[in-house]
Amino acid sequence: MRISVDQASAVPPYEQVRGQLAELIGTGRLAVGTRLPTVRGFAADLGLAVNTVARAYRELEAAGLLETRGRLGTFVAPGRDDATDRLQRVAAGYAAEAARLGVPPAAALALVRAALDAARPG
Repeated sequence: MRISVDQASAVPPYEQVRGQLAELIGTGRLAVGTRLPTVRGFAADLGLAVNTVARAYRELEAAGLLETRGRLGTFVAPGRDDATDRLQRVAAGYAAEAARLGVPPAAALALVRAALDAARPG
């Protein structure tokens, strides 16, 4: 997960973090069920105050994008589209298996494209 904060930006750091996480979630690059780093750990990695990251997490939780499960941590929340959520989980599993097997990303994507083409009616 790549998040960067521009300290010289007019956009507050919490908003930069919130916006980038929301984009990653919205595009599926952070799949449903993905565990996010702890607030303290993420703040340390980004060189931010703990409260800055905590605010970004709170706002994403209020928007329904994240859910906190007590001591288990903070996770990407299930969306309103169950089919997309299920496909994201399957895609994440496929990507992990492709990496484990040493299949290059381009070849893994070609396999998915071929499978989609084969499944298309007509």
